[in-house]
Amino acid sequence: MGIFIRIMQLLLSLSILVVAHEMGHFGFARLFKTRVEKFYLFFDPWFSLFKFKKGDTEYGIGWLPLGGYVKIAGMIDESMDKEQLAKKPEEWEFRSKKAWQRLLIMLGGVMVNFILAGILYTMVLFTWGETYLPIENAKYGITTDSLGHSFGFRNGDIIVSAGNKKVESFKEIVPQILLNNPHTVQLLRDKKTIEVVISSQQVAAFLKHKKSIIAPRYPFVIAGFGTGSGAKKAGLEKDDKLIAANDKPMLFFDEYLKFLKENKGTIAKIKVLREGQEKIFDVPISSAGKIGVSLNPLNEFKLKKVEYGLFASIPAGASRGVEEVVNYLKQFKIIADTETEAYKEVGGFIAITKIFPQEWDWERFWLMTAMLSIMLGVVNLLPIPALDGGHVMFLLYEIISGRKPGDKFMEYAQMVGMFLLLALLIYANGNDIVKLFN
Repeated sequence: MGIFIRIMQLLLSLSILVVAHEMGHFGFARLFKTRVEKFYLFFDPWFSLFKFKKGDTEYGIGWLPLGGYVKIAGMIDESMDKEQLAKKPEEWEFRSKKAWQRLLIMLGGVMVNFILAGILYTMVLFTWGETYLPIENAKYGITTDSLGHSFGFRNGDIIVSAGNKKVESFKEIVPQILLNNPHTVQLLRDKKTIEVVISSQQVAAFLKHKKSIIAPRYPFVIAGFGTGSGAKKAGLEKDDKLIAANDKPMLFFDEYLKFLKENKGTIAKIKVLREGQEKIFDVPISSAGKIGVSLNPLNEFKLKKVEYGLFASIPAGASRGVEEVVNYLKQFKIIADTETEAYKEVGGFIAITKIFPQEWDWERFWLMTAMLSIMLGVVNLLPIPALDGGHVMFLLYEIISGRKPGDKFMEYAQMVGMFLLLALLIYANGNDIVKLFN
């Protein structure tokens, strides 16, 4: 059921983004009295699922959910309609319009994507606000795994800044490390300031790791019990705080994880703090290294919630959109750095599907849709023929030089661009398939 919900969210998100993107092209085309022959959600090779015609435009839904398109009369696009281009230009055709008008028609899609992202972030902030863990409230420091340990992090380190920039929210630490140069973290350890420097090769290991190497450290406080819990049978209760095991003081969950793993199948003397009093219990540890309790780490931290009124949410949403655009551009820099091997982590539709939660969450859905809108806008601006950015590149050349590229040149450029996009599509989705078997 979880995968079905993820797929439904992806299809709905893509539908919204494709229609919005193509509406940007469509709107400017109509503004400049340019005929739009087709407006399609999804592609329709050989047949469409639904279509109708209104005025000069055929509207429809295709069966191949890889995007969508508007077919603008007199334009060399993925339809490769050479027959129309062989005729004398009509005043309502794209090729008959002034260069600056054609430029706006081509930029209309990405403009709408960026505006839509800002609107969605504004809507989310206005409706749900923003809840996060301020870095100063991660009072117990961090916990890290073996990879983080190899980088130089230690459990209990207090993060001060990343890349010598103060970080407001704990969740910003990892993006700051990955996206900004230098890849450094400034921290406190035993009241001494230490800087951890992460190389491009370590960034590559980080990306392959698939999970964060840094998390907030928190005490072991029981929130509930599993079925047949050994801890519950031993006498432990909800809200008990574990403070020692086998006479060794232990305060934090990461310490107990290691202890339980090392003492599988034994009975441990667990000391807890209950309503200000210390109590000791003989607790059986299962062969899997568990005692049958659950935790709620968020209860151990003072989270900050920022609520936004309508007028405050608008600039905050716009700022969030700009920040995400900058961060996405920085990701291209990481991918271009072959030492990070980030290109191996480029994913296709399976990877995109996995960013959605397995249960329907409207706040998360709109945040993911805003992020994908930015991705769609940035990718479409790449100077690759067949993408909007390729058309923009040739139009800028025409505006600057005063010379329009020939139709034959544009035709060949479109073919090259389509080949590059197909190769990228195969590569990204091929990565997804390979990861399924690894």
